[in-house]
Amino acid sequence: MKWISRAMELLGEIERTQQDALAAAARITSDAILGGGVVHTFGTGHSRMGVEEMFPRYGSYPGFHPIVELSTTFYTQVAGSNGMRQAMFIERVEGLAEAVLANYELRPSDAAIVFSVSGLNAVPIEMAMGLRKAGLSVVAVTSVNETMAVEPGHPSGTRLADHADVVIDLCTPVGDALCQVEGLAEPVGPGSTLAAVSVVNEIKVRTAELLVAGGWRPPVISSAKLVGRSRSDELFEAAYLEHARRASAVLRKA
Repeated sequence: MKWISRAMELLGEIERTQQDALAAAARITSDAILGGGVVHTFGTGHSRMGVEEMFPRYGSYPGFHPIVELSTTFYTQVAGSNGMRQAMFIERVEGLAEAVLANYELRPSDAAIVFSVSGLNAVPIEMAMGLRKAGLSVVAVTSVNETMAVEPGHPSGTRLADHADVVIDLCTPVGDALCQVEGLAEPVGPGSTLAAVSVVNEIKVRTAELLVAGGWRPPVISSAKLVGRSRSDELFEAAYLEHARRASAVLRKA
């Protein structure tokens, strides 16, 4: 096996090098959730997957508030309308993040996680800038190798990592792909999605431990195969209602 072996090496590197950053991120997220707030999560392109992995899904719980702009992520048609050209263009558009954040009450008691492998596109950079300016603690999940490979193109001369209280390194190589294939000059098999969802679940578990230690047992969305239909339905409903309560509190009102 080629890619799986490289992927296991990648996860091992994250485990060896990112312990302090992961612990700091979990403290930030648990403090926000225990305080009654939310942790906004945001990503464009394939970084959307980190947002979806956090909540809602089995083994997850409310407190994390996903923000995804479909125009920057929906490109499975590849060409034509809703294609990759448009999505890749839009995630570089300056000012879009400000328009997105205008929908929300940005409270210093909340926090945020912003995902961007390159850490160079305008939208995630400006998302982190806007959140931090409002006083929120920001966790950046990015690839240090990737983001430092070129000079930043944003007018501020900064990268996503420059606007974060905690930076978690995905440890992926420049170009993301992990494997060389004989006969191909370019490597194949990206590792950033695996790295990002691994970081997400590590934060999720560590945060849950801190929430319980702080006196709150969150309703964890769970399969009926595990807990029975009645309990599963109860947990789903409790999780959705708790999420709605928290999310409605941060939606900007007249």
